[in-house]
Amino acid sequence: MRRQRLIAPLLPVALSLIAGILIGWYFPLDEGVLLCVVSGVLIVTLLLRHHPRWQTAGICLATILFGIIIIQYPLPDCPLVQRAGERMLTYREQLLQQYQQGGIREDSYAIIAAMTLGDKSALTPAIRETFNITGAGHVLAISGLHLGILYMMVSLLVRGLRLRMVTQIITILLIWAFAFLVGMSPSVVRSATMLTMYGLLSLGYRQKTSINVLAFTAIVLLVIHPQSLFDIGFQMSFLAVLAILLFFPLLNSIFSERWLMEHRVVRWLWGMTALSLSAQIGVAPLIAFYFHRFSTYFLLSNFVVIPCAYLILIGALLLFLTHLSVFATALTAVTTLMCHTLDAIAYLPYASINDLYPTLSQTVLIYFFILLCTYSLFFFTFVIKPKVLSCLRNRKCAN
Repeated sequence: MRRQRLIAPLLPVALSLIAGILIGWYFPLDEGVLLCVVSGVLIVTLLLRHHPRWQTAGICLATILFGIIIIQYPLPDCPLVQRAGERMLTYREQLLQQYQQGGIREDSYAIIAAMTLGDKSALTPAIRETFNITGAGHVLAISGLHLGILYMMVSLLVRGLRLRMVTQIITILLIWAFAFLVGMSPSVVRSATMLTMYGLLSLGYRQKTSINVLAFTAIVLLVIHPQSLFDIGFQMSFLAVLAILLFFPLLNSIFSERWLMEHRVVRWLWGMTALSLSAQIGVAPLIAFYFHRFSTYFLLSNFVVIPCAYLILIGALLLFLTHLSVFATALTAVTTLMCHTLDAIAYLPYASINDLYPTLSQTVLIYFFILLCTYSLFFFTFVIKPKVLSCLRNRKCAN
């Protein structure tokens, strides 16, 4: 990975906003004092245009103060958005009835309703426990995986249209319609915003998946709803994506791209492994902090639930479009197979390490250690290693 890909100018702004929200949450300040200080900082920052470093520091300080303001004085929710959400939830109930009319019952219905429409009301404690023990609980919550599959499906459907901008607009509108349909949870809003940025940047053929896009998404969502910072789903969602952006290139570079292209099956298996490992590095400390456990067979579980998630989402879409009972039968079969497999994994020895109680400070230190390791790996992989290989090639050529 070249150095320019590591540049994320919006990352310090996002971190400053998070710091401001935390300060404002735990140490409320007077509104008048805040406004005066923000005004002063902005004026000084504008005057420092010939001193980029000091101006950057001023922008970060102003962003911290802005974060304090928005958490203490949040903006009211938009009534138009609320009404749209209520209408989509009514439509969701009609889609849920199609599952029942198709003969999908009990556990299969509960899992399919959660994975496709975000309705977890029918999930039993036994189902939740099995998915959590095996590390597959993330598929029960609509997240980036589900919206990514939907984005791919919609992109394939509209690929025949000639105008690239039209296809992207249609795809983005459908993504947000689905986000409203499943309840606009923080993970769904984050994923929809990320995919919107992905779609818009693809029009200009720019880098689409970067830490800078993730930082911009965090800024937008936190400005709209600063309390999201304290939502577990929001935290896990962003940390998972950040870890994927950081670690997936490192893990994927273990094998040469040319060799992986020649071995397609190995490429798919290693890609799935690298993706799962990357996401787990990002969320494992948080899972231990909130849920006091670690799932040891998460890799094995992901090889089961991710392909099943593809089949379930595709089958649900076909059922909604055609109303054919054959798709309801297929959905039940896939869900039953997935559940039986996860049950078997859950009964394996040491499937879950329980009674983990790290403190907040310990969790922060773990993430700090991960960042240090990440920096070291990046420095070795993309700075030292290329120089060593270049020196060896030059010496070989000289001989």
